[in-house]
Amino acid sequence: MPTWLAFRGAASLAAEGPVVKQTVMTPTRYEGDPVKGSRFIVDIVSVTNESEARHTLASIGGEFPDASHHCWAWRIAQPAIERSSDDGEPSGSAGRPILAQLAGRDLVDTAAIVTRYFGGTKLGVGGLVRAYGGAVGHALDGLRLVPWIAMTELCFDHDYAHTDAIERLVHEAAGTILDRSFTMSVSLHIRLPDAAIVDFASAIADLTAGAIVLENNDC
Repeated sequence: MPTWLAFRGAASLAAEGPVVKQTVMTPTRYEGDPVKGSRFIVDIVSVTNESEARHTLASIGGEFPDASHHCWAWRIAQPAIERSSDDGEPSGSAGRPILAQLAGRDLVDTAAIVTRYFGGTKLGVGGLVRAYGGAVGHALDGLRLVPWIAMTELCFDHDYAHTDAIERLVHEAAGTILDRSFTMSVSLHIRLPDAAIVDFASAIADLTAGAIVLENNDC
């Protein structure tokens, strides 16, 4: 019996057109000069889903538990999601300008979290919009942005005898091994660029004499 290769993330196995979206390579933290005594600490991180984004938000909240606000925005590529939060600031004064900075640079799979320590002077809605948006803009100015590449997650089982060869194929396709487990066979969970899936599927079909077959199901 063939092993069915389940995949998620791509609408089809065909290569997509030119990449126009961007993302960040490495996390960064930025803090500019205080604004009327208030500190604005910006964290920009790469995330691939909302679970990762919320985990990062919780981690930063734990790092700065005495902060006045943790305002945030993120944009996820697959599925397409945009969210933001003012976290107690006046409506539209924090999350929206943070999100606007991400959208203005066509950033996806990116979260921006701004931690504020209130300095004793109210800034007003306009001042908050400028402070939050400006802080994120300055943080992004110092970052190297790279083209975003559509990725798909693949899950399948294979014989132990094929382990080295399959992992080499993953590496050659610029993929990432997300998880592996060992029982009667090897269960592999990987992420590949969409444009590499057809060639990857062909290569492992040749390697396993057709024992691994693509099927359009979630991992």
